[in-house]
Amino acid sequence: MNKNKELVKNTAIISIGKICTQFLSFLLLPLYTSLLTTKDYGTVDLITTYQQLLGYIVFFQIEQAVFRFLIDVRNDKDKYRQKKIISSVVAFAIFQTVVLCIILFVISTFIRFNYLRELCLYCVATVYSGLMLQVVRGLGKNSLYALGSFISAACTIFFNIVFLVAFNFGAEGMLYSFILGNLICSMFLFIKAKVYCYIDLRCFSKQSVKECLKYSLPLVPNALSWWIMGASDRTIVSYIMGTAANGLLSVSHKFSSAYTTFYTVFNLSWTESASLHFHDEDHEIFFESVISKVYRLFSAACLGIIALMPLVFPILINANYSDAYYQIPIYMVAALFNVIQGLYSVIYVALKKTKEIAKTTVVSALINIAVNLLLINYIGLYAATISSLVAYAVNCVWRYIDLKKYMNVPLSKKLIFSTLVMLIIVCVPYYLKLFIGQCIGLLLVILYAAYINRDILLVVLRSPKDFKRMM
Repeated sequence: MNKNKELVKNTAIISIGKICTQFLSFLLLPLYTSLLTTKDYGTVDLITTYQQLLGYIVFFQIEQAVFRFLIDVRNDKDKYRQKKIISSVVAFAIFQTVVLCIILFVISTFIRFNYLRELCLYCVATVYSGLMLQVVRGLGKNSLYALGSFISAACTIFFNIVFLVAFNFGAEGMLYSFILGNLICSMFLFIKAKVYCYIDLRCFSKQSVKECLKYSLPLVPNALSWWIMGASDRTIVSYIMGTAANGLLSVSHKFSSAYTTFYTVFNLSWTESASLHFHDEDHEIFFESVISKVYRLFSAACLGIIALMPLVFPILINANYSDAYYQIPIYMVAALFNVIQGLYSVIYVALKKTKEIAKTTVVSALINIAVNLLLINYIGLYAATISSLVAYAVNCVWRYIDLKKYMNVPLSKKLIFSTLVMLIIVCVPYYLKLFIGQCIGLLLVILYAAYINRDILLVVLRSPKDFKRMM
């Protein structure tokens, strides 16, 4: 199959679940912000953040290794190596689940924490749903991956409505909806993809576990550093300004998170394609073409979200969260830097150089903390968003330069400059709240987006036959 067609097909399949659930999630934002106080919203956000930390520390990103190693044995007819990888990793995950329970039990004897049980269940449910998702993805079953993602999010949304509207359970109800959504997803994939057929204790191999950990362990400091970039903002803001302020920060981060999620969908198939075709003769042409097109698309999307925000924010967000409005553009630009570094970072993954991934992220995380601590007493919530922007920018530039050792795929300087100019055009009326300026900015962004993505638009507007031939 043509590499571009393969990439588009995989992205389209995975996108179905993510796009639908993100749309539903945004429709429910008015519900969440009206039924939860800023304090409750901040509490849920903190628990979600610390659940991620526990997952990284205890399970060592092992699910990422499953995906990468299953790609290499995807076409094995006897399926023995597939069984060996999956059986070994599942056994490791079960053992680590026991370790997690012991750790939290010990912590509970020293620290009083109201949501410790929910934290434990949330962590376990998320890890196993992630593991099942990566197994089916590694086996090449992207349709099931998309369906599993959709089921997880749809169930979470359903239980949120039930627990918040019908029973008024508050923060606890929201947490249990997350738990149930992930559990249902993992059980569905375990049965539907017949993962149980790949689990055989006789296939357990310590060597397989060691090889997977050799790949995944360097991803832990990388994941922890990304976690620090997000969690340090929340922790510092909660400690100095209170959990209510963290609730504002969480709402302002929703839009950039949704934007990043859409890129993550693409990155799933992009990582797979990069790993499969990195050693092809025309790999540099392929990489340059994809990176250039995706940058144009996501830079336009970033500008579009900022330009639209003055119109949609009052509709989606309760007035109690109005201060979150001013943080959104900063988070959006930080997310664009995150997209750029993600486009290039797949080269590390393709080469299995996960240690290189960790280096830049650790430094960026330290910068994030330092900037946040230095500025928070002077500019309040802006310290959190600005520190994230600086950290993502440093990470992006560093990786772009470092990856030239393996492949030189430059971005157009004219394109970067035009993005900067358009950013200024939309941000000035955004912060000054000039309605006419905001409308003009939105119109200019639409025209700009159409111009820089004209080749993609032309392909989409062609007949299906022409589109198929071009791909």
